[in-house]
Formats: sequence, C-alpha cells, structure tokens
Amino acid sequence: MNESRIALVTGGNKGIGYEICRQLMHRGCHVLLGARNRSEGEAAVAALTKEEKGDIGFITIDLNDPRTFSIAQADISGRFGKLDILVNNAGIVPDGDYKVYDVPVRILKETFDTNFFALVELTQIMLPLIRKSPAGRIVNQSSILASLTAQSLPDSPLKQGKSFAYNASKTAVNAFTVHLADFLKGTPVKVNSAHPGSVRTAMNPGGNLEDFEGARTAVALAMLPENGPSGGFFYLDTPLPW
Repeated sequence: MNESRIALVTGGNKGIGYEICRQLMHRGCHVLLGARNRSEGEAAVAALTKEEKGDIGFITIDLNDPRTFSIAQADISGRFGKLDILVNNAGIVPDGDYKVYDVPVRILKETFDTNFFALVELTQIMLPLIRKSPAGRIVNQSSILASLTAQSLPDSPLKQGKSFAYNASKTAVNAFTVHLADFLKGTPVKVNSAHPGSVRTAMNPGGNLEDFEGARTAVALAMLPENGPSGGFFYLDTPLPW
C-alpha cells in the first residue's frame, strides 16, 4: 500500500461517502469524489481540501446515467492508467412507509436500478482498470438489513427494519460480491461487502453512530493488506451472516 493509490468513491459529496473520502485521503490515497451534482461535488472537494492534506478531485458519477461511467473510466485511464480502490457507496432508500405487501413495483425498480444494476454496471466498466492495480479493492456498501439470516431469526433485532425494496436491493449487492469475488479468486483484487452500522441520518434518526464511524468499515476493506479476506460481509472486522 502506498501513497499513490487511486480511489473512486461514489456518493462522496455527503454523509458516509464524504467521510470515506476524508479517511482515504488521510491514508494517503488520491481520492476521486464521485457525485452526480457537479456544484455539490466540487463544494465537497473544496471542504475536504481544507480539512485534510492530500489529493482529491471531483468526477461525475450519476448512477442514473451510465454514460457517466464510461466517461469517468476513460478519464481515470488517461490520467492514472489504473484504479486501485472502488467504493460503491451511493444508494437510495425510497421505501417510505411502504411495506412488502404494498410497495409499488415502480419503487422496487427505482431502487434496484440505483442500488444494484447501476452498481454492477459501474463495477464492470471499472474492472479492467482495477485489475491493473497491484492491490485492487472493491467495496460494496451494503447493510445488515440485507442479511437473510438475520432477518429470518424468530427474535430478529431487525424486525423494525423492513424496507423491502432497499433491503432486497442490498441482498442482491451481497450476491454480486460473492460472485465477483469468486471470479477474481487468485488475483490481487479483493471484493467485500460492508455494513456501516446504524448511522444517524435523516432517514435513520434513531441511529447511534456518526458519519465518521459509519465510514470505518468501508475504509478498512478498501485498505486491506495482501492477506486480507475477499468475498465477505463485514462490520469493522466482524464477519456478518449472509
């Protein structure tokens, strides 16, 4: 691991994504802060430049516009020739008060389009650059709410966390993690899913963690050593059930 590692973080302009960018900068990475809104992304870059020493720049990544994926890939390829870290952090939670019995299919499609299909497509487009890294790392931001094991326990502590569209999209992300890690077995690339913990946000006012704490798992997985795990689901250094 050296100071020239190139890291792309989606949804990096606020919340956990912002903190992931800051912590990767602190660890010597050259961070590419991905966001769909240029003015918000550049404002985040300016703020982080004041907070941390290191290299950071804005790059347009709009999960609703796959054209931005290819443009970003060409930009990264031309400037750096590789991508060492991809943190798929951006996502949406549009369930609202809907439950599994009444959530509209349009909400399911919207959620999967952003949280799953766009994540897969972006990763596929960036993968050739990641495979050029001597220590490629892919981190898929998931959630304990994606765990079918934890959700199906008779005394599940997640009984209040039944946002079906969001949860199912993250379960699909975990499946992608398993399949991609298996495909990349024997290469330097490691792929893992991260649970940030119960972070206090507008959508989760009862959370008990701040953004900087929620960023720690993704950052740790992004900076895994050569003998680190691949194909796992983690909160900090604790494996979670699928």
